[in-house]
Amino acid sequence: MDEPKAALFDVDGTLVDTNYLHVTAWWEAFRQAGYRVGMRAVHHAVGLGSQDLVTHLLGEDVSEEDRSFVSSAHKALYGCYFDRLPAFDEAGRLLRKLAGSGWRVVLATSAGGHELSALKRAIDADDAIRATASADDVSHGKPAPDPVEHALELAGVPASRAVFVGDSVWDMKAASAAGVVPVALLSGGIPRHDLELAGATAVYQDPAHLLNQLDGSPLGG
Repeated sequence: MDEPKAALFDVDGTLVDTNYLHVTAWWEAFRQAGYRVGMRAVHHAVGLGSQDLVTHLLGEDVSEEDRSFVSSAHKALYGCYFDRLPAFDEAGRLLRKLAGSGWRVVLATSAGGHELSALKRAIDADDAIRATASADDVSHGKPAPDPVEHALELAGVPASRAVFVGDSVWDMKAASAAGVVPVALLSGGIPRHDLELAGATAVYQDPAHLLNQLDGSPLGG
């Protein structure tokens, strides 16, 4: 009998087209708090957990009051999109194809709570998803390996038998730190060079492209 294998997936920017919605919401949240933060800088920080993103962009000296205000404002602004989050074409079909081929599909995301529920509704592939490792479940988010390691525990699979698919530099670093094969998608808007520099072993345009190239990909075995 073949040993089990796990296909671990980030969600925002990987399976659901939300990165630019996050950028807009974060930009407005910073503006409301009195900070001017460029959208490019925000874009490259998307994928970090909420508190880590604020610290990354404003520095370690930012007050806890401002950090909480910005995070709460982003949550409220982004929440306006929950009923219409757009999954990428073929995202659900990709997960079902992998599950049907014996892969244990687990989501590993910085999202949690109502946000995660909205994302899963958009993907509409709960039948293919074995489990979800969310921001609510770990002490440290990406680029720390904790979310990926927790996803491995949920899958019941060693790192050597797993592949992680994400769209950000933080995803690639977290996967590499956990000893999992990192695969990148360009659907989140991060340049190929940056993703490869962060550890990506293969790069695809989006879920539809990965599905089309699945047999020759790290997920084809």
